[in-house]
Amino acid sequence: MHDIVPTWVGTTARQIARAVRRGDTSATQVVADHLDHIARADGELSAFRAVRGGEAIVEAEKVDEQEDLANLSLAGVPVAVKENTPVAGLATWHGSAAARTPVAEDDHEIVRRLRGAGAVVVGVTRMPELGLWASTDDATGVSRNPWQPSRTPGGSSGGAAAAVASGMVPIAHGNDGFGSIRIPAACCGLLGLKPGTDVVPRQLGTEDWFGMTENGILASCVVDAAIGFAVLAGRRVEKLVQPGRLRVAVSLTSPVVGVRADAANRDAVASTSRRLAEAGHDVVGTALNYPTALGLQGLATWFAAAAEDSAAGRAGGRDLQSRTRRHVALGRWVQRRGYVRAADRAGWRERMIGFFADRGTDVLLTPALASVPPVATGWARRSWSANMWSNIRYAPYAAPWNMAGLPALVVPAGLRPDGLPVGVQLVGPPGSELLLLAVAGQLEMVAPWQRHAPSWPRVASAVS
Repeated sequence: MHDIVPTWVGTTARQIARAVRRGDTSATQVVADHLDHIARADGELSAFRAVRGGEAIVEAEKVDEQEDLANLSLAGVPVAVKENTPVAGLATWHGSAAARTPVAEDDHEIVRRLRGAGAVVVGVTRMPELGLWASTDDATGVSRNPWQPSRTPGGSSGGAAAAVASGMVPIAHGNDGFGSIRIPAACCGLLGLKPGTDVVPRQLGTEDWFGMTENGILASCVVDAAIGFAVLAGRRVEKLVQPGRLRVAVSLTSPVVGVRADAANRDAVASTSRRLAEAGHDVVGTALNYPTALGLQGLATWFAAAAEDSAAGRAGGRDLQSRTRRHVALGRWVQRRGYVRAADRAGWRERMIGFFADRGTDVLLTPALASVPPVATGWARRSWSANMWSNIRYAPYAAPWNMAGLPALVVPAGLRPDGLPVGVQLVGPPGSELLLLAVAGQLEMVAPWQRHAPSWPRVASAVS
């Protein structure tokens, strides 16, 4: 049993920053509380690749010494950074020892922005090798879902989601190339925002997975997601404005032929549709058509991204996991045949921008997942085909919006019969990130969700 003591663990990023700015607590105390919780919890959940214990305390002390705390939107807030993003003084793992690059001398721009807002980086979170898979494990550990440790927290930002859902940090950085923020958010009952193209700095891998990968945020409440997004985007933090009457299109259509959302995910879309209608929005069903060619182009781009990252020196040859080697080989094959074309992605983007503009649609609502998250096990040792089938079968809804470069947000929408959380996905046209967050805020107001997994964070909050 864990001792139950008053602590800042479990409070929101906004509450922490406000308390630190007012002098009600110190960044040092907040970070120490979270490091203690990480020490207790991470042995069970394996969310972190590395924890910056002493270094984080020193950084927190420097935050406390700053004279301009009033201007720091994340003053004293402990944050986690995904392990494929350079943090000065740490190796950048990219999901495995084979892919690890040397200790970074400088922070990534995203990390600089977080620290510039007063956040303290307490560690880097686990991901699967090269960020290719929708479950998170390797030879050194299996990341687990705080809601049900027998299940995966998703991938590739699986460690980040597990850290937030268990209260180890109030918000976490993630990045999303084919759903890698939104899939873990749905698995772990969180908000997960993938911004649109050219909103947040990227610099992730070779050509940012052909321009599809975006840095974003995972959070347990809308206001924290909005603050985190503003910091990453280099914007002033603004209060979300209640949206007026919107046209919300609803589609259950799966991007993958033969895969459809299960009853729990369909019910989540139905209940969310009702809530949006009750909030005064026009909610209409739509038969969204995903061309067969889009799926083939998506697969080819996914394979080629692995080949590009491997060729860039992040990993090489037989040191990679077997499943990854197969992915890389297929990527080289599709590249030789010219199957990865920017024109294809641009065409899909224009088609979807037209979908919103021509129909007067403001928001598209879809399932976030198709089925229950897979078991948390040694997927890194299993075959390529087993990994592919698992990924495609449970998480087909996210990738089209990376191909289109449009903003997309996963929002908690209740629980499955088995007790795991279920989420829905909101998609919008370019520049609609704040609108999506505002709609999520309406949903949070009428149907509040449990911010952390049951029995976590196993401490008594210092804030009532």
